[in-house]
Amino acid sequence: MTSSLKFAELGEEYYSRVKTQRLENTHLIHVNKGLKAKLELKLSEKELLGVCTGEAKLNGIEPLSSVYAGHQFGYFVPQLGDGRSCLIGEANGYELSLKGAGTTPYSRGADGRAVLRSSIREYLCSIAMEGLNIPTTEALAIVASDTDVYREHVESGAIVTRVAKSHIRFGHFELFASRGQTAEVKKLADFVIDHYYPQLKGKDSYLQLFKTVILSTAVMIARWQAQGFAHGVMNSDNMSILGLTIDYGPFSFMETYNPSFICNHSDHQGRYSFERQPSVALWNLDRLANAIRSLIDETHLKDALAEYEGFLVKEYSALMRQKFGLVEVNEDDSKLVNDYLQLLYVHRKDYPLSMRILSKEDNHMGSDFDSWFERYHQRLTQEKIKPNQRQKSMDSVNPKYVLRNYLAEVAIRKAEDQHQYDEIDTLFNLLKNPFDEHKGFDSYTKEAPEWAKNLELSCSS
Repeated sequence: MTSSLKFAELGEEYYSRVKTQRLENTHLIHVNKGLKAKLELKLSEKELLGVCTGEAKLNGIEPLSSVYAGHQFGYFVPQLGDGRSCLIGEANGYELSLKGAGTTPYSRGADGRAVLRSSIREYLCSIAMEGLNIPTTEALAIVASDTDVYREHVESGAIVTRVAKSHIRFGHFELFASRGQTAEVKKLADFVIDHYYPQLKGKDSYLQLFKTVILSTAVMIARWQAQGFAHGVMNSDNMSILGLTIDYGPFSFMETYNPSFICNHSDHQGRYSFERQPSVALWNLDRLANAIRSLIDETHLKDALAEYEGFLVKEYSALMRQKFGLVEVNEDDSKLVNDYLQLLYVHRKDYPLSMRILSKEDNHMGSDFDSWFERYHQRLTQEKIKPNQRQKSMDSVNPKYVLRNYLAEVAIRKAEDQHQYDEIDTLFNLLKNPFDEHKGFDSYTKEAPEWAKNLELSCSS
């Protein structure tokens, strides 16, 4: 287990040392045992609780919170930073971060706390994204407490322990670039290359770094779009330099298919709607390009950005072809796929259920889909793969289980109102392997009941 924190090497221009603030009557309500093993954390439950509350130091490391800037809903904010999170150390090459451990110099008047509701959502979504093969930060544990935290109403404070190779964001580069501190921009880029992309060292390493970030971002976004994931707050400070999904707030997996779907109740203009995510990611990459222009010729930056769409389309097309069971290449396949999605939109069909059922090949969608299924069956006659192999392949990318908002809400209410956490464990196990059948749990695949159809999510979620 590593006993250092690489990010601290950058120097105190990049962070502030912080003191975590104690929560009352803390207890672990769930631990990601697989991740704990991967991190090689040989800690007892009591020891792990101490680390995950900030009351015990991980290998003697002093916690720190990093400073960054960013574009929030299109407007530049010259200084942001980890307002309610801090890095507490590393384990087996991964950074551990506590979210909700109290105020930092970057809290901007907020309390630096997280609530149980949002911590459960982030914890479960992290495992759901991993299960769906979408690049993501991971979550090690949830700590609950008796500390009151004030949001729209009084809630209980909690901490979720987040894990990633690095938590560096586009906004870290934006901060120093906006201040004209080109030496600090270079130092940060060198740090990223040295520790996370050593294969890029040599000629044009900065350009190759930018191209790598473009590719990883495009892959991440393509997988979001294929699986119906909406992030909700795609500010540039919420974009990972490693192409990871980071900062889970008002996220949602799209249920009723709607390209204009907005998951964030606070996003009144629909800037971060589902269909706009690919273009917003490109816009954020352009902000990163502007931040590193002291390192790379502007022409090369523009040429690199022009590659984004190709990367995105290639990844998305490959995923969608697999979701529809199409191996052989046909120039009409895009229209076939898009026509099905349009039917889902017109008839307000559930996206994950409608994709999962495709492997059955028969029309279970109603008479409005008859014509499309005739075309689909005709198209499948061109395939050489055996039907059972095709079904297996399709079921490996079309999840049976997704983190529907109402499922998370049930787990949250049981945790908040009854101090029962079994539902978190159930969802954890289903979402970890979302493509499997999990006999006896078909009720978890159903569409949202009436009471849950209008659940509102905002940046405080």
